[in-house]
Amino acid sequence: MTMLDRRLHAYRPDLAEAGLEGKVEAARFVSGTPAHVCVPVIALRPEPDLARGIDTELLYGEDVTIFDRADGWCWVKATSDGYVGYLPASAVAEAANAPTHIVVPQRTFLYQEPELRKPYKTVLSMGSRVHIAGQAEARGNHYLVLDDGTAIFSKHLQPLGALDGQDYVDIAARFLEVPYLWGGRSGLGIDCSGLLQLALQMTGRSAPRDTDMQAAGLGEPIERSEVRRGDLVFWKGHVAVFEDPETIIHANGHTMTVARENFEAAVKRIGWLYEQPTGYRRPF
Repeated sequence: MTMLDRRLHAYRPDLAEAGLEGKVEAARFVSGTPAHVCVPVIALRPEPDLARGIDTELLYGEDVTIFDRADGWCWVKATSDGYVGYLPASAVAEAANAPTHIVVPQRTFLYQEPELRKPYKTVLSMGSRVHIAGQAEARGNHYLVLDDGTAIFSKHLQPLGALDGQDYVDIAARFLEVPYLWGGRSGLGIDCSGLLQLALQMTGRSAPRDTDMQAAGLGEPIERSEVRRGDLVFWKGHVAVFEDPETIIHANGHTMTVARENFEAAVKRIGWLYEQPTGYRRPF
């Protein structure tokens, strides 16, 4: 049987997703159950163990398919990028109205009711998806109201698809100074490939999650001399976005933030650890 990337294919000796029947060995094959993330942000891990590192994160309202529930964990596959892993069962729900809007600033508050002076319930990251059931006004401010009566400042939301085709570099720049987090994919903490993926997704473009996937198949390879705004540069295990031919934006472990940096200076700084760039790509 074929050995497949466990990050993108759900299979274990006892269970596998239905689409892999005949490709892998498993005792059972299942189609899974649709569900969505019901917490602000949740880590997706390679094993059902909180001591294991984070592969990636899923955001409020994002869709998953659940293949298994056991011991307080769910084994899932993310709809947006096909990433497979484990998350706590309490982080997903199986019934909800389809999202209508998406959070557009780095972070926003979800208020217990449409009034900014009232306590907030939680914080949602850019990319979180919500279903809007109504509208409300309070003290001259306009809010959009969710099914449970909680509310978000209306200017912090856009209808799904409203940013499609826009400049994704502008979106990436909104994350400047957000802390670096290995496996992070939110306005609370983000890594280099998560920054690229989320910025592209916000503008209606799909992207793989990890740098090796992005370097192998996102867009087309180009030469350094061809680089323009929106192109990408890869090192082994790292990716940065060109803001212009001489400036990059990237989440990095040097500043431990999303930072803007001169490209040639970054090449010199990074070289001692990751050597020279491995390639350049134009994502679309």
